[in-house]
Amino acid sequence: MSDQVVYISNSRIERVKGPLRRAYLPQVKEPVKFGVHSEIAEHYGMDPEVHEPQATTLDYVVASAGG
Repeated sequence: MSDQVVYISNSRIERVKGPLRRAYLPQVKEPVKFGVHSEIAEHYGMDPEVHEPQATTLDYVVASAGG
């Protein structure tokens, strides 16, 4: 295997408020929102009335691994 770097992802994540974050990804025009929902929100004690449910980073990792 080569030691040559083939790709570097130029991504940026910013925290908006509480669990809500925006990820700026290459080749994606709009930022991707990350947050919490269902059992994950409950685990962290997040009130769904205060924090709109969003896909979690875990959801994206699972989806990408399945891809």
